Amino acid sequence: MEQFEKEISHRTVAVNGIKVHIAEKGKGPVVLLLHGFPQTWYAWRHQIIALADLGYHAVAPDLRGFGDSDAPTSPSKYTSLHVVGDLLEILDAVAAAAGDKGKEKQVYVVGHDWGAIAAWYLCLYRPDRVKALVNMSVAFNPRNPTVRPIDSLRRLYGEDYYVCRFQEPGMIEAEFAKIGTKRVLENFLTYRDPGPLYLKKGEGFGHPTDVPITLPSWLSSKDVDHYSSKFEKTGFTGSLNYYRAIDLNWELTAPWTGAQINVPVKFIIGNQDLTYNMPGAKDFIHKGTLKKYVPLLDDVVVMDGAAHFIHEERPQEVTQLIHGFFQKIQVSRSSTQLTARKPCCIM
Repeated sequence: MEQFEKEISHRTVAVNGIKVHIAEKGKGPVVLLLHGFPQTWYAWRHQIIALADLGYHAVAPDLRGFGDSDAPTSPSKYTSLHVVGDLLEILDAVAAAAGDKGKEKQVYVVGHDWGAIAAWYLCLYRPDRVKALVNMSVAFNPRNPTVRPIDSLRRLYGEDYYVCRFQEPGMIEAEFAKIGTKRVLENFLTYRDPGPLYLKKGEGFGHPTDVPITLPSWLSSKDVDHYSSKFEKTGFTGSLNYYRAIDLNWELTAPWTGAQINVPVKFIIGNQDLTYNMPGAKDFIHKGTLKKYVPLLDDVVVMDGAAHFIHEERPQEVTQLIHGFFQKIQVSRSSTQLTARKPCCIM
């Protein structure tokens, strides 16, 4: 962890009525890196350094509710409108600090888990600010106008499904407190079962808490300690509020029912990821429906043997895919601009 802390700079910016912590490194085109649950900017430690070395300005915020950013207590403060508002002001602050205000309005975006959801919404609401998107683990989920998302999950998985267990404020936090922050994080970060995650009341993650959890090679004890130190400070409520705002998000996004994502996209997922193995997910991703809603979808990459935290488990491969796609987009944009600038012949 010390190596990453030395190479990456940190600052706090005031955006959208809250203070947000960002980690960053490099100069060049901005790449906005958006983490998920239960993580922080630190999930992108490998990509920040690698992308900076490749000539990008890597910017990884702690999303509201996470890490060293402010954590409003009400779930109503965690809608996609709030989060996208944060992101747009972060980009403006980064541009202003770099002296680029008004020059470079569009950036590259990379998201994972809740960060992927935030990235989809950013592209949905403000495609004018995004050059291209690499999203991981969570495919675009078009709004179903006939059923609330939490009702749908309850029907599909039952009340013990982790998203359903997260809905009542305070209940799961109390259970996590009994288990211990570090142990909770170890359970989440090492979860590799492609099936749904259940958290039965009083049973935690379903195995004895006194048996040590073996960490995979890509996740060190120092990494877990870093995440633990942040969640010990903030608690879990802020991060869980994203789940508690799911139905409110559904209500607020009615005007975007049927809308498409109109930016170039590459989607990456592990074949052991629980999101890839949800009922109907593979057909949705591979048989044309995802392409219907994301018409500029360039490619879908399924990494064999990889699970949910794919950017940490396979950092070099993921960075190569990100860089390769963004290079492709840059060449395409340059060719388009060059063609547009060619003078026409006067006959």
